[in-house]
Amino acid sequence: MKPRCLALRSLQRRCASVVFVSLLVLGACDRDQPAPSTPPASPPTTAPTPTKPEIVLASDRGGSVMDVVQTELERARREGRELVVYVGAPWCEPCTRFHQAIEAGELDAVFPTLRLLEFDLERDEARLKQAGYRSRMIPLFAIPTPTGEASSLRIEGSIKGEGAVLDIAPRLRTLMAQAQAER
Repeated sequence: MKPRCLALRSLQRRCASVVFVSLLVLGACDRDQPAPSTPPASPPTTAPTPTKPEIVLASDRGGSVMDVVQTELERARREGRELVVYVGAPWCEPCTRFHQAIEAGELDAVFPTLRLLEFDLERDEARLKQAGYRSRMIPLFAIPTPTGEASSLRIEGSIKGEGAVLDIAPRLRTLMAQAQAER
């Protein structure tokens, strides 16, 4: 490039910079708006609206199932969730298929507020029975009472294979609707 063109471009850049800085300064010095005397109040903090189901593993440290359920029931209510006690086992095919469907997000739209409190039948069977969480088949899905015991609202068992989730989901949705209607 010719020296004259370079000098012209350099001058244009400096002029553009001066104009830009001047606009910034003028914008910052606007006297029409009074400075706020106090910082704006922050909005009240509330729990975000749940958007997908979640699974909470029940503690294996022993203790009363009713105490564990009551604690989770209170937490679920504070967080806008619906608690269902879920009893399964690692060897139960419908249990693992349903569990995987939740983890994969396949049931987000169907159960956005669901919280499953998961117990393992083999590990927790004795203490589950004390709280009324008995069943002939698994998976067991039971609505807890305010005291943490199992209510009469429950479903149990499912088919094996790929249709397990399609078998469980509508029954669980009906169960949850019944629980809502009784509250």
